Amino acid sequence: MTRQIHLAAHFPGVNNTTVWADPRSKSQIDFASFEHLARTAERGLFDFFFLAEGLRLREQRGRIHDLDVVGRPESITVLNALAAVTRNLGLAATVNATFNEPFDTARRFATLDHLSGGRAAWNVVTSSDAFTGENFRRGGYLDRADRYTRAAEFVAVAREFWDAGTDHPVHHQGRHFTVEGDFTVPRPPQGHPVVIQAGDSAEGREFAASTADVIFTRHGTLEAGQAFYADVKARLAAYGREPDDLKIMPGVTVVLGDTAAEAQEQAAEIRRQQVSPQTAILALEQVWGVDLSSYDPDGPLPDIDPVPDSALSQGRTRRGDVLEIAEKWRALSRAKGLSIRQTVIETTGRQSFIGTPEAVAAELDAFVAGRAADGFILVPHLTPGGLDAFVDRVVPLLQERGAFRTEYTGSTLRSHLGLRTPERTLTA
Repeated sequence: MTRQIHLAAHFPGVNNTTVWADPRSKSQIDFASFEHLARTAERGLFDFFFLAEGLRLREQRGRIHDLDVVGRPESITVLNALAAVTRNLGLAATVNATFNEPFDTARRFATLDHLSGGRAAWNVVTSSDAFTGENFRRGGYLDRADRYTRAAEFVAVAREFWDAGTDHPVHHQGRHFTVEGDFTVPRPPQGHPVVIQAGDSAEGREFAASTADVIFTRHGTLEAGQAFYADVKARLAAYGREPDDLKIMPGVTVVLGDTAAEAQEQAAEIRRQQVSPQTAILALEQVWGVDLSSYDPDGPLPDIDPVPDSALSQGRTRRGDVLEIAEKWRALSRAKGLSIRQTVIETTGRQSFIGTPEAVAAELDAFVAGRAADGFILVPHLTPGGLDAFVDRVVPLLQERGAFRTEYTGSTLRSHLGLRTPERTLTA
């Protein structure tokens, strides 16, 4: 039997795939933009619509980063509004488990689940940087090593509230939380809203295996995806879970053309739009950690070494070992004769499927059939029409291959994803 592909849509707001200069790009904050993309995703029978979150506007060289100038609206507020204009589409909000509390978060997601008829999902993220923490009373108090331990307990307490509903008190005493009280919302229609987690680290993989229903990841090749897939799925048994209890959905971009050459040409032009000369220097600074504004984006990479633990860029996770990354970029630049801008274009793109609709449908199917993924979260480069061509031209081909649904067969997000409804567990 053909393995079924799961699809989700990521709103292309403040991220490095967004193209601002294209005349087709509209507002990143008007409700009409959110509604258009959500309705398109539902027309395409997608599992869910996904919103990112930001608790502080990112800065570089002491200035608000260009991608953040439109602001970052609160995601659950947007999704509650979208619940009124959609019928089947799952609604996934990103909420930070470091700078929130389990009771309030559980209540907001339970409310969304009721208002939407069982379509809520929570993307659990963590933070350890003091810059973001400055917007909160406790500040950057949480050690990086404690991020996932707090997040795991946070989700556990939220699930206790969901199970309790309005007819059973919650009693919890743990390392991070002590809770004695009653919930204010009946048990959600899904039992527990779907929990999503993003992260490729060993800690992130273990957290996903123990706690999440969906993991949002990124991988550049079929082989890398298969290795990640096998590793995470193998971790589930230790928590009494089956392989299908966790769906692995990498974030990807798609570029379509009537011919393979046309698609490649369009993809190259999109990457040039995404990485303007100014953006190339900003991306380079995020690795090097020093002001490189005097460098020519069409010139060679800096011959100076990066500065680890630099505070030049605030509110953005650094890419890892910057010395190692810089050496890889230099090696690539030397081997191919690439400028700064060309190097950034080649090294910072999200995994992409590029080609004719037929070729893209076949490749998506091959990734899922080859167990490199259970599905994909599409991250278009245009707001709000970036998903239109995929829904019109690729979804019908996936349906013809028997790899994607032709109608919604259930009313909840758990049913779309093929996830079990959790049994109710009450604390003593």
